[in-house]
Amino acid sequence: MWLALLPSLVFVSLVWLSFLVDHAGLFDSFSQWGIRPGTVSGLKGIIFSPFIHASFNHLISNTLPLLILIWFLFYFYNKIALAVFLLLWVLSGFTTWFIGRGYVHVGASGLVFAILFFLFFSGLFRNHIPLVAVSMIVAFIYGSTVWSIFPVTELVDPSISWEGHLSGAISGLLLAIVFRKQGPQKPPVVWDDETDDETDEEVAD
Repeated sequence: MWLALLPSLVFVSLVWLSFLVDHAGLFDSFSQWGIRPGTVSGLKGIIFSPFIHASFNHLISNTLPLLILIWFLFYFYNKIALAVFLLLWVLSGFTTWFIGRGYVHVGASGLVFAILFFLFFSGLFRNHIPLVAVSMIVAFIYGSTVWSIFPVTELVDPSISWEGHLSGAISGLLLAIVFRKQGPQKPPVVWDDETDDETDEEVAD
């Protein structure tokens, strides 16, 4: 369990370090490394945007979800976690680049939603009680944030990248489908009729 927490701590530490360096003014603003939809130069943001946050509140809002969700991913899906994590990172970023408005998109929210949706649907697809329980826990904690994947979010707060959230949701669902036969599975039910019959015969004797 504690070993599974290590990737989570490392990633979040890098996110915080990037924020501190950026806001210390030691270099040019890191926002130039965000996702710029539809532009070749904006493709680099697919890799770097999760490390860039516009404000301290933005950073805080992503810190705890990143810690918990990455931990869950590497603990419950340890055999496929690294591949899934990297694919979610790239796929959610590329989808944001493809569908996003003409602004600079920064922050790890897209990755948060990608892992969130992967965990939720993976548990349901596998129909294995411990993994379904993880799905329910994730839904209970973060279910109220799902509304922010819709364009109506722009009317509430134009600074929120609903495209990033939606891209993460799509990526998480897609990879939950692709990887549904890999990683932990529901144990098969074995009916030991032969043993039962032998036991019955012994009792009869």
